[in-house]
Amino acid sequence: MNFKDYYAVLGVAKNAPEKDVKSAYRKLARKWHPDANLKNPKEAEEKFKEISEAYEVLGDPEKRRKYDVLGPNWQQAAQQAEQQRRYRTNVNGQEFEFDLGDAGAPSGFSDFFDMFFSGVGRRQTAPGPGRSRRGQDLETTIELNLRDVYGGGTKAVSLQIEDVCPRCHGTGTDAGRLCPQCHGTGRVLLNKRFEVSIPKGIGEGQRIRLAGQGGAGINGGPNGDLHLIVRLQEDPTYKRKGNDLYVDLPVSIYDLILGGEVSVPTMSGEVAMKIPAGTQNNRLLRLAGRGMPQVKSRSNGDQYVRLIGQLPQNLSDKEKKLFKELAALRNGKA
Repeated sequence: MNFKDYYAVLGVAKNAPEKDVKSAYRKLARKWHPDANLKNPKEAEEKFKEISEAYEVLGDPEKRRKYDVLGPNWQQAAQQAEQQRRYRTNVNGQEFEFDLGDAGAPSGFSDFFDMFFSGVGRRQTAPGPGRSRRGQDLETTIELNLRDVYGGGTKAVSLQIEDVCPRCHGTGTDAGRLCPQCHGTGRVLLNKRFEVSIPKGIGEGQRIRLAGQGGAGINGGPNGDLHLIVRLQEDPTYKRKGNDLYVDLPVSIYDLILGGEVSVPTMSGEVAMKIPAGTQNNRLLRLAGRGMPQVKSRSNGDQYVRLIGQLPQNLSDKEKKLFKELAALRNGKA
């Protein structure tokens, strides 16, 4: 029997917090899921089983604590298991006990797992007959563009969400073996279509809650909620900073020098803007109230216009002569 270094399997440190363990598991599970490795199904299945086994232990606080206690004594514990049902050890004055016998049907994992952890409480079990339980809250991302967020309203989106496996109810095992539907993850991917209400001005990383659209309730329990994390797509025209918008506007150097009026694109249409005479290149001018709507407010941010002076191209001889005269006049040589 070989010792299983579950920390190495998931690629996390021994003192890694629970959220890091879960994150590492999900990343590896997606990479090695048999459905995503159709060219190498046997290798993927074995790797996936190894990853699932590691998370079965490290994702459960009780199993992880006992696994850490085993440490270098695991071989001694294995030898003792051949002679008696229970293995006891004392660490820093605290007594730990492993039930090494009568663990029930094989788990589908390694002999090492079955010997030490098959009988130790599982992370999640289906409720007994008649007991209802609220479904799990689910979380995924939704990609929106700037105009979706500016106008708000309702948007139809199709999302792939991760839900509790209907066969094993999230335990990862079915009749004592690795669940064939979710391959031990306790979760399955589903494609669903939603009508999502987009709040005006919602920002990157903020959440939209869809009540009752999460994991299905069990035994008549209510559904959980679905939380959509907003990811904003890059806009080709505008840069957003908070509720303010920034846009670069090419203008003639004559408008910068002499002043003038230019047309500026905004999220609500073109507007006229005056350029004061003698404006420096790259100066920012503000259009008040032309930025993004503020969530739960009737006011908007501002829009800032960066003026980018454009030099004239392909000057005629007459134009060159005039520029020379202007330069001489400016330098006091005329």
